[in-house]
Amino acid sequence: MTNAANSPLMNTYASPAVTFTRGEGSWLFDDEGRRYLDLLSGLAVTSLGHAHPELVAAVSEQASKLWHVSNLYGNEHNEALARELDRLITGGGEVGDPVGNDPVGNGPVGNGPVGKVFFTNSGAEANECAIKLARRWAGYGRHVVVSAFGSFHGRTLATLHATGQPQKHEAFQPLPEGFRHAAFDDLDDLERQIDDTTAAVLLEVVQGEGGVNPVSEAYLRGVAELCAERNLLLMLDEVQTGLGRCGEWFAHHRYGVKPDVVTVAKALGNGMPIGACWARSEVADAFVPGDHGTTYGGQPLVAATARKVLEIMRRDEVVSRAREQGAAIIAGLEGRPGVAAVRGLGLLIAVELDQNGARALGAPAVASKLLERGVIVNAVTPTALRLAPSLLITDDEVRLAVASIVGVLGEMLES
Repeated sequence: MTNAANSPLMNTYASPAVTFTRGEGSWLFDDEGRRYLDLLSGLAVTSLGHAHPELVAAVSEQASKLWHVSNLYGNEHNEALARELDRLITGGGEVGDPVGNDPVGNGPVGNGPVGKVFFTNSGAEANECAIKLARRWAGYGRHVVVSAFGSFHGRTLATLHATGQPQKHEAFQPLPEGFRHAAFDDLDDLERQIDDTTAAVLLEVVQGEGGVNPVSEAYLRGVAELCAERNLLLMLDEVQTGLGRCGEWFAHHRYGVKPDVVTVAKALGNGMPIGACWARSEVADAFVPGDHGTTYGGQPLVAATARKVLEIMRRDEVVSRAREQGAAIIAGLEGRPGVAAVRGLGLLIAVELDQNGARALGAPAVASKLLERGVIVNAVTPTALRLAPSLLITDDEVRLAVASIVGVLGEMLES
């Protein structure tokens, strides 16, 4: 492995400690043949694990038929995939069911779509689409998007400014105008940021990169009511939290709110680069041909993969599995030496280190020690570890994960 000085890659990441060459289920294997329990899933991406045989077959079959066609033309997958996403976002039920019950009490959802989808290549691009759509929908003079401090929405110039982490802004000033930030989970402060130039509020239901911080139900419901009163779009970034990760098809389902826009990516392709921006039809119709576009978004190879991902997720009941296995991990880690708290929803979990030696060493040191022991997590903050394992993680793998974290913390406390 080359060091940063000799690498042909731009210096945007630290030199990797490990190079992986293959994966299988919840396991990764490095270039020396050593295996690692993957509790990070490529940052909540490989929610069905690595090299899932049905996904391998789906990719292979589509690759032998058609890799790419311009969005000037249709392909056999993207409309069907969009309808499936619309069904999951608005109905919260099973993919492919023509009719189901709306989880927020609005009655049956019929065959016609409630919303419309624009496919992208990533979560940042899905959020870019949402930001542009908000401006197009609101009209000239209403262009401001309010988001939360501690949030993360992407690294393009616009989504970077939407990201509520000022330390990430400074090197790239001046950033595009039209963004304000409010204290996380503080409805009064959010209301103070809203004026006649505001078009939308953009929030994560659980701040992933900010430390795995769920919003309170009272806050999110209050934001939804405020947006309705002020004629603002409620835009929810479910890039990390969507598609079963938090024990619901989408994390906002547990809060009983109806967003106007939802962004999705990560788990949608299980590693194939695909994202999506969904919006209620009356909002989506603000776009007209020529307003937005993409070369690769929704192309047949990734769309075919995403359709198979959703099929497997439904069949294998990943929503209930995430709830159950997440509860098992939390129960196994709460109250253990070195652990101050465990927080999160479903299988998006943060382990906050306590004030003793483990915290003094810092979460990065703990994550490095776990990697040495063959377990992959990341330090999402200086004092917290993030866990986002496969939604198909087995009971034995959950027990191994808990034992490994407890063991490493114990070793570090004793040293």
